Amino acid sequence: MKKSIYSILRGKFLISDDSFKNWRIIIFVSFLAIIMIASSHKADEKVHEIARLTNEVKELRSAFVDGRSKLMRLKMESTIINKVAEKEIYISEVPPTKIRIKTQEK
Repeated sequence: MKKSIYSILRGKFLISDDSFKNWRIIIFVSFLAIIMIASSHKADEKVHEIARLTNEVKELRSAFVDGRSKLMRLKMESTIINKVAEKEIYISEVPPTKIRIKTQEK
């Protein structure tokens, strides 16, 4: 038992006569480990990108709602009356009338 553990620690299974089988398995397992690590890094990158885009969408949505509420306040008649009153333009007391022009037929 001691000899087998000692031989594994010394690496005798890598330099023996039938070590080609062992090397193939070691290289294959190493290759699979590299692929697994790379795919997990890609998955983590995608998760971070999704989180960043979600935050950006939330910010843009709140900016849109804020802009829309400002526009609604600016479009109100009372706001327009106050803005125009600053320039000394007031609402007409007389309602507008239609002007009709009759065309002469020749």
